[in-house]
Amino acid sequence: MRLIKSFLHAARGVRHVWRTQLNFRVQVIAAAFVVAAAFIFNVQPWQKVTLLLLIMTVLILEIVNTASEHLVDLFEPRLNPYVRDIKDLMAAAVLLASLVSVSVALIIFWPLI
Repeated sequence: MRLIKSFLHAARGVRHVWRTQLNFRVQVIAAAFVVAAAFIFNVQPWQKVTLLLLIMTVLILEIVNTASEHLVDLFEPRLNPYVRDIKDLMAAAVLLASLVSVSVALIIFWPLI
């Protein structure tokens, strides 16, 4: 029963980030296109795994970014420079992961297009 509750809590977290974060929704839609393209262009299995790992890295970082924003908002007002820095650093992590993901996708798909 505790395992089921754990999954339900995790699903609630995914629903929360889906409902509240536009960037997460955009990333999920982009991921769906990438996964579809991987099957349409019949990329190698190792390339599919690479794409999937990068997609999940970006989505996980977006969830961690959202959680860190909620957490720092509990303790400090938005005008605190440390809060701003923490939020900027987390956003930078998501941005870098996204840029790497797009770069790898271009390397994989460019020869096939």
